[in-house]
Amino acid sequence: MSDVSRVLKEARDQSRLTALDYIDLIFEDFMELHGDRHFADDGAIVGGLAKLDGQAVTVIGIQKGKNLQDNLKRNFGQPNPDGYRKALRLMKQAEKFNRPVITFINTAGAYPGVGAEERGQGEAIARNLLEMSDLKVPIIAIIIGEGGSGGALALGVADQVWMLEHTIYAILSPEGFATILWKDGSRATEAAELMKITARELLKMGVVDKVIPEHGYFSSEIVANIKSELVKELTNLQGQDLSDLLEKRYQRFRKY
Repeated sequence: MSDVSRVLKEARDQSRLTALDYIDLIFEDFMELHGDRHFADDGAIVGGLAKLDGQAVTVIGIQKGKNLQDNLKRNFGQPNPDGYRKALRLMKQAEKFNRPVITFINTAGAYPGVGAEERGQGEAIARNLLEMSDLKVPIIAIIIGEGGSGGALALGVADQVWMLEHTIYAILSPEGFATILWKDGSRATEAAELMKITARELLKMGVVDKVIPEHGYFSSEIVANIKSELVKELTNLQGQDLSDLLEKRYQRFRKY
């Protein structure tokens, strides 16, 4: 098995910690908030208020299930537009009360169903990209499994984008890439090699800013490392002039 195919398999492993697991292990006093105030509460996106080392923050995550029943509740981690609008509601609330935003991303992509399209899936994602690019608080995004397509980017327009070591981040799934390029989804591993989707490759290209080492799917060392890095980086980001922060965020994504 090649290194890329191994990372692809590990990124999708159901035994990985979920967004709610990381929220529970890293933050204190988490209070989940629900609903987009328009249509529904999407179980694929979770978020709310919490404290990080005593500081108030807003945390948002794309949640996959740990078994079939849980995955059905969470729509297999594929958010509907209601989920992205819930996330945006929480981010705008964070901006109002000057709370940093931290997102945890793990999705194969946004849900492509008829109902999602009818309720404006593309618009909801685009709105998040627009609003996050100018959100007047620090944002850190962390890929904790799969980071697929616009469904991941809708929570990934941040001042810092990090990846766990055995995760992936791509414009679409390797299966989709292979189907488009060769009309053969079985060539997904070959496609993954071409796409440069692993954390180390993306760090070299400057797409992500930090790679968090992994030692298995759960390790107290991983959690402690993420927490200490978050505290350190938020201190740095909050110490910057707001206009400089927003300009750096803008230039970070313009360079692609």
